[in-house]
Amino acid sequence: MKTKLMKNEKGFTLIEMMIVMLIISVLLIITIPNVTKHNSSINNKGCEAYVKMVQAEVQAYQMDNNKVPTLAELQSEGYLKDVKGCPNGQKVEINAATGEVTAVGK
Repeated sequence: MKTKLMKNEKGFTLIEMMIVMLIISVLLIITIPNVTKHNSSINNKGCEAYVKMVQAEVQAYQMDNNKVPTLAELQSEGYLKDVKGCPNGQKVEINAATGEVTAVGK
């Protein structure tokens, strides 16, 4: 008995696979610099949002306890889960006199 060879095999050729890899490489070369360029902007926006969230928690604490809290008090009373700081590396501070929250340092 003779075995019949498949003449119509379906699959990708090496050239087709190389063209696909070339296209993917070009797309990566274009997108990666754009993402890294905007990384600091994204982290700064995240810091602004974090400061506003902590400010809201300070105001809630002030309404409940009639005093300006520290970060440790906010955490121990359950207003904040953990105080980790901003995504851009800045730390959050609360002004003891006014209760204003600011991001400082790096």
